[in-house]
Amino acid sequence: MRPVELLRTSGFRLALAFLLVFGAAAGALFLFVDWQMQRFLDQRTDEWLQREMQSLQILPTDEIASRLSLRSKDSTSIERPFSLFDANGSLLSGMALSYPQPLAFDMPMDFASSILGKRDHYRGLLHRRADGSTLLVAQSLHEQREFRERLENATLFASLTTAVLGLLGAIAVGFGAVRRLDAISDTAAQIMKGDLTQRLPTGRAGGDIDRLATVVNEMLNEIERLMHEVKGVCDNIAHDMRTPLTRLLGSLERARRRAGSVEEYHGYVDESLEEVRNILKTFGALLRISEVEDGLRRSGFVEVDLKTIARDAVEFFEPAAEECGVSLVYTSSSDEPAVISGDPSLLFEAIANLIDNAIKFTPRNGQAIVRVEGQGHAVTMTVEDTGIGIPAEDAEAVLRRFYRAEKSRNTAGNGLGLSLVSAVARLHGMRLEILARPVGTCVRLSAE
Repeated sequence: MRPVELLRTSGFRLALAFLLVFGAAAGALFLFVDWQMQRFLDQRTDEWLQREMQSLQILPTDEIASRLSLRSKDSTSIERPFSLFDANGSLLSGMALSYPQPLAFDMPMDFASSILGKRDHYRGLLHRRADGSTLLVAQSLHEQREFRERLENATLFASLTTAVLGLLGAIAVGFGAVRRLDAISDTAAQIMKGDLTQRLPTGRAGGDIDRLATVVNEMLNEIERLMHEVKGVCDNIAHDMRTPLTRLLGSLERARRRAGSVEEYHGYVDESLEEVRNILKTFGALLRISEVEDGLRRSGFVEVDLKTIARDAVEFFEPAAEECGVSLVYTSSSDEPAVISGDPSLLFEAIANLIDNAIKFTPRNGQAIVRVEGQGHAVTMTVEDTGIGIPAEDAEAVLRRFYRAEKSRNTAGNGLGLSLVSAVARLHGMRLEILARPVGTCVRLSAE
């Protein structure tokens, strides 16, 4: 991996941004603490200088000189030296401090001086006495400066350590992101080459990339389903259209060769017209399914009562059921409306297809039951029959276009009814289930 790829990753840039923000905040905090600490130490030093000056300035000059002479003999007093100068600035008694310049009386000041050949920094208070002499009380700043130096070194070390660790963390995050992106890119390249079984890798962390990969994988699942469905539709169209087109061609050839009268010619033409109508009906059903799957009808959804639609469909098919000797019944446990958001004409068409299949594949003296249960927006509708049933292994296959569980294909139909029902269910966010039964078929539509 090239370094430029690492620098371009959002994870590396985000980690660097946080590192810079944290570094700026830590720097500002250190400066504030250093300022407050220096201010506190200066205040404590100034208070001590004021107290010592007040205790000395009330004494006579001779007594001050005597005390400072005795104090200068104590080697520990070098940390807090006292000095007494004459009017000309010459040392009279005490530690041999340099006369501070420029002069600033009765105000704490910082100055440098050498004592016993060792130069150091002091903070002192200078007071002019009435006889012209000057009293200097000072405190060494060596410990304060050493403390600040150690604090600065510790802060610098901590800052460098934090910067190195933060940079290593950013590099680790960047490498992780690059690996994820490489894996996603490789998978996407395989998908673009035609391998629709590949899916983007996802981790257990559930981060942003994982969420995006999950959505893309769901999209790929749908694309793969549609591609298989398109391939299946093309194959089934070629298979199912061959028979009616062959019959149409045969009718036209017979009309051309055998028709000896106008009546025979009209008979052959009627056969051809019937085959053309069946072909147009098949293509019309395909266009209808495509229109439903396009989703444009969703914009016209309204609140509808599924129980009312189911009752209307049952009433519409009652004459056909009686003609086939099938008992068609509508039932519900309550009269409360089962309201869902949808297109009433599409829902009626879906229920009608289920009822039509129930009547078509149920023998005489059989029964078909349409049941709607639920209240509010949680609704379940089932269509049960006592017909030939659908094998469990065909429960998903029958939802594909042109697929027919009846291999002999003796029953009229084009294998698009359940495909249309499936498309309507997906459009309305409903779940379509084909449940196994010892006798007959049970198809359930559920909305939550």
